[in-house]
Amino acid sequence: MTRHGKNCTAGAVYTYHEKKKDTAASGYGTQSVRLGKDAIKDFDCCCLSLQPCRDPVVTKDGYLYEKEAILQYILHQKTEIAKKMKAYEKQKQALKSEGQLESKSEERERAEKFKQRENNIVSKPINPFTSDSCSIMCGSSSSTSSDTGASSSSSALPSFWIPSLTPEAKPTLLKKPSKTVLCPMSGCPLKMSDLISVRFTPLDPSLDRVALLTRQDRYVCAVTKDTLGNSVPCAVLRPSGVVVTMECVEKLIQKDMIDPVTGDKLKEKDIIPLQRGGTGFAGSGVDLKAKEARPVMQA
Repeated sequence: MTRHGKNCTAGAVYTYHEKKKDTAASGYGTQSVRLGKDAIKDFDCCCLSLQPCRDPVVTKDGYLYEKEAILQYILHQKTEIAKKMKAYEKQKQALKSEGQLESKSEERERAEKFKQRENNIVSKPINPFTSDSCSIMCGSSSSTSSDTGASSSSSALPSFWIPSLTPEAKPTLLKKPSKTVLCPMSGCPLKMSDLISVRFTPLDPSLDRVALLTRQDRYVCAVTKDTLGNSVPCAVLRPSGVVVTMECVEKLIQKDMIDPVTGDKLKEKDIIPLQRGGTGFAGSGVDLKAKEARPVMQA
């Protein structure tokens, strides 16, 4: 379809391109945009700072982080959890004291009703000129005045324009926070002891870090010396922390399950596949679409 065919609005059919253009112009409906290669994180970049790692560490799920960034994240999450737990304990104590006050007020109301009921039982006529009758009359007048004061205070309306003070508003109760720190990428529990140091093998050891970062191909496999990138599946060996290609793992390392750098015996959990970004091509298997949810007008 040519450009003029897409922009033609004189047809009897509401085409897909017209609908897409109207959706973008109206501001309603969910929009999806395909991301390019510039919006994809490189395999050696931190998942938090999105910058090349100086001191890289990897989780057991294969997500790469800068050590300083992930430690700051864990400490921040622990601080937030402590604040939430403190607020929850404060709410718990407030609810407990409120329940005790309610129980005491109920007992007090029952006692007052019982006294009033007992005072209403008259066994002999009341002489208005005796002291007992005066005390009864004074007591009744004080009770009526207190009742009127209570009714006047209860008739005071709250600020109805504040949502939290409306009659239908209920206090939001805090849930008990979890004490577990979660990984920001996988959502699994994360501990400092689970972080594994990573050692990338530079392509040219003579280059300093600044010169190395300016190059597109920066690191190679520690065994086969193949260039690493987002298009090359790679893994981290737990004992030594070196990065090797998955092809090297399948063809060489899995035969005898020995770390080629340190010579230690490997287990299946010691081979951690490194999570990498996409390549910009649809065949990489990575979802490269960004969606923005907006209000939808329904007839």
